[in-house]
Amino acid sequence: MDILTTRRINRATLARQMLLQREKTDVVAAVERLGGMQAQEARHPFTGLWSRVDGFRREDLHRALRDRLLVRATMMRATLHLMSAADYMAFRLTLGPALAAAVTGRTGLFDGLDLDRLLPVAHRLLLERPRDFTTLRGLLQKEFPEANERGLGYAVRTQLPLVMVPTEDRWAFPRTAAFTPADDWLGSELSSEPVERLVLRYLAAFGPATSADAQTWSGIKGLRAVLDGLRPRLRVFRDEQGRELFDLPDAPRPDEDVPAPARFLPDFDNLVLAHADRTRVIADEYREKVVTKNLRVRATFLWDGSVRGTWQVERRRKAAVLRLTPFEPLSESAVSDLTREADALLRFAEPDAETLEVRLDDL
Repeated sequence: MDILTTRRINRATLARQMLLQREKTDVVAAVERLGGMQAQEARHPFTGLWSRVDGFRREDLHRALRDRLLVRATMMRATLHLMSAADYMAFRLTLGPALAAAVTGRTGLFDGLDLDRLLPVAHRLLLERPRDFTTLRGLLQKEFPEANERGLGYAVRTQLPLVMVPTEDRWAFPRTAAFTPADDWLGSELSSEPVERLVLRYLAAFGPATSADAQTWSGIKGLRAVLDGLRPRLRVFRDEQGRELFDLPDAPRPDEDVPAPARFLPDFDNLVLAHADRTRVIADEYREKVVTKNLRVRATFLWDGSVRGTWQVERRRKAAVLRLTPFEPLSESAVSDLTREADALLRFAEPDAETLEVRLDDL
């Protein structure tokens, strides 16, 4: 059984995630290839696609959302993702067991909640008109006065297939977005593809990977048995710790000396979330610098394929500053390339700023 070094695994993952070079493709194909994009905040996929797609324009994503080719909805790990409409319709019900688990084990939050009564009422209210969850929770509280208001909202968000309604806002959605039933928005009933197909899509986007990695990404338990069943169709490797890695036979696995350029990733990017063992992209000693105690995942920058620091944009009136906070000293070439990439990102993200500046924090 072939052994893959951590650096070789890194390059394979970067190739799948379109981070070895920007690629010419449309936004729908890009989102599908990436296995969906984390979209906790509306602006995050814009940055993620800018870093990956050659010639990406803000209006490309706006148009795909308005044309209902892409949707923003609750998916993997019960978190908001940008997905193609086709993938959402294929896999939303496949994730049902994992999403059902989201309403168990939270003492007090769902006490006395009858989903068989709640979900039809919520579906009817959202069919009447798209509503944000603050409004919806208030209406549901009138129907279910004994239930926990937060529990009502969370149960509906995770158990009822819903999508966010895009607007003309800068990042395609307002801060408080309205939701509508997915089948009504997309004009089609959702299917339920076999979990094996979802696992194969995961490997295409994030492999080579272990069963624990696939479970971390999807939130679905018991995927070791699924991968064992798929074994005849897969290549199987070992990493340097001796763990089995599964992969598609023809998926890209570049040599470990393939150059990896400076790249900027948004908050919550799936590159740093989609594996149980994240050392392929970030050293364990830096993990706490990226994932905060309240589970926020900071925006990061890559140098030579690995997370080497975090970044943020500070906007004051007409001035925009992009601050880089490295975890370790950077070479002159790294600083030069990262500064150049940061300047281009700042021009994309803050086009109306009159002054732009890139600052590198001292260690």
